[in-house]
Amino acid sequence: MIDTHAHLDAIDTDDAVARARDAGVARVLTVGTDVEGARRAIAIAERHEGVFAILGIHPHESARADPGALGELRELQRHPKAVAVGEIGLDWFRDYAPRDAQLRLFDAQLALAAEIAKPVVIHTRAADEDTLAALRGFDGTVVLHCFGSPHLLPAALERGWYVSFAGNATFPKAGELRVAATQVPADRILAETDCPYLAPQPVRGRTNEPAFVMHTLTALAEARGDDPAVLETRIEQNAAECFGLPS
Repeated sequence: MIDTHAHLDAIDTDDAVARARDAGVARVLTVGTDVEGARRAIAIAERHEGVFAILGIHPHESARADPGALGELRELQRHPKAVAVGEIGLDWFRDYAPRDAQLRLFDAQLALAAEIAKPVVIHTRAADEDTLAALRGFDGTVVLHCFGSPHLLPAALERGWYVSFAGNATFPKAGELRVAATQVPADRILAETDCPYLAPQPVRGRTNEPAFVMHTLTALAEARGDDPAVLETRIEQNAAECFGLPS
């Protein structure tokens, strides 16, 4: 199994990676959300076999990104274990950064992803229409991370985007997300933890970690009527194709 979105620098990395392997999670994509975080993600990926890095500037960091941040990010993306630009996007819910700054940085990072031909991992919260508008001119591979907006599904299906489900899809009141999971084509579904956040229901209240993606896999398979082992293999194949991971 693969955890396609984890913040390994926010947890006890080495022990969490070991527990993930014990649980059958052989690969993890760790995320850097600013330039320093991107450097940490690369260092973690270098230290652990099966760990790869997603590098970007989170919308919350938009106001703090200095003029040279994009250049530094471009250089870090040259690393052989850097597989995507993310997580990037818009967040009108928290509004931790001015909206104009978020929009400018989002557009700049989409342009970077197009330039280097890497997928983008999208964060969108309370900003779905503006996110769709920004992505209208982007023809590359798109991953909707921690999917939580079922009304985005028609656009995702139409454009062939990947849809990634996190631990919140296991929550008792998240029936709408599980219904959405049944509508995602088998070749476009992904799973993630977004750890240390959103621990799945069976381990709710604990710090989330990559091993717990297996709980999300179980919930997705049950909702879709899939054999968990078959869905696990399918998600691994999807992630390998999406992120260009070695076979």
